[in-house]
Amino acid sequence: MRKQLAPLVLFSLTLIISLIHSTTAAAATSGSHNITRILAKHPGFSTFNHYLTITHLADEINRRQTITILAIDNAAMSSLLDKHLSITTLKNVLSLHVLVDYFGAKKLHQITNGTTLVSSMFQATGAAAGTAGYVNVTNLKGGKVGFAAEDNDGLHSFYVKSVEELPYVISVLQISQPLSSADAEAPTASPSDIDLISIMSKQGCKAFADLLRVSKALPTFKDTVDGGLTVFCPTDSAVNGFAAKYKNLTDAKKVSLLLYHGVPVYQSLQMLKSSNGIMNTLATEGANKYDFTVQNDGEDVNIETKVNTANIIGTLIDQDPFVVYKINKVLMPRELFKGVKEDLAPAESPKAAKKKKSTKKGKAPADDEADSPADGPDADSDSDDQKAADDNSGVSGLNQGLRFVMVIFSLIIGALV
Repeated sequence: MRKQLAPLVLFSLTLIISLIHSTTAAAATSGSHNITRILAKHPGFSTFNHYLTITHLADEINRRQTITILAIDNAAMSSLLDKHLSITTLKNVLSLHVLVDYFGAKKLHQITNGTTLVSSMFQATGAAAGTAGYVNVTNLKGGKVGFAAEDNDGLHSFYVKSVEELPYVISVLQISQPLSSADAEAPTASPSDIDLISIMSKQGCKAFADLLRVSKALPTFKDTVDGGLTVFCPTDSAVNGFAAKYKNLTDAKKVSLLLYHGVPVYQSLQMLKSSNGIMNTLATEGANKYDFTVQNDGEDVNIETKVNTANIIGTLIDQDPFVVYKINKVLMPRELFKGVKEDLAPAESPKAAKKKKSTKKGKAPADDEADSPADGPDADSDSDDQKAADDNSGVSGLNQGLRFVMVIFSLIIGALV
């Protein structure tokens, strides 16, 4: 009997070892990291960590995988802060220190041909001119590694040490000096100088921009930018479908409706995902609440009024303290549409909607689909978040399988004994 069970024991042991290996590998590549917590363990980088947070680069780093942070210590940060850059310009400079590829200490010394150009987050955002957002990484003689922005001659910053590494997910390396780039350090427009109408018109929200352009609501939007402004801009198809209702409103109510699509505070996507609840709008005044509720549905963010529910389907611009999101419906406040219940059900997830459309062969994509998050600035962020969720699910499944095999193995051992 024991001889007959021996092959089963061997098979079970092999399966357990395989599952343990798979579980470990999945956990290692799950992409779960938090740059703020990583740097908090190293007080020498507290200033660098602080400015990653207030420029909201930390949120973007945490949503990405396969990334390298070129960290600079407090002394080196002082030389950068002595330039008195605006917060938006400082964000461009710091984003140059975030490489969208993984470089551990070992990989730095194994660069093919000794030198390579790596895209930074500054390049990935589209803010860099030409290839100014690329970083030159060169393995010099004697094991020394130098770094320089592509638009800067010579290597002026060098590898110091590895601060922390999660293999092939995130690497934090200390470099000796901040990377210098004329393009990244160029003065950026202050938020109040941003052409809100132009931004919306060029990125699928022209119909809403046209309404705002001729409205008395526009000055309120412009005056609010410097103190913080979040705008929810309906797509062209959504506004066109709403045209009849809008036409029937009085001029004063049209102004209130447009103001209802603005929130007088900066809210990054990560902040919206972690702050479910009621929000006041630019239209809120005294007894006129004109508020709505932000509600998460997994990775999707819904904007719920008492009349309908819209879904954020893209980001047009995110430049603290100003951000504009694209939504799939015109928001309808109860104050203007009492008794109307257009759609109280949560809006369909943009990912689910896109999946449905992809199954319909031979059908050209609609305008809204072309502007979906999969093609927008948040495409990498959304896909990274989804991968992380999938990886976590995989690890959970492997753990369940491991427990099952252990139970079977215990029963077999019990039978042998």
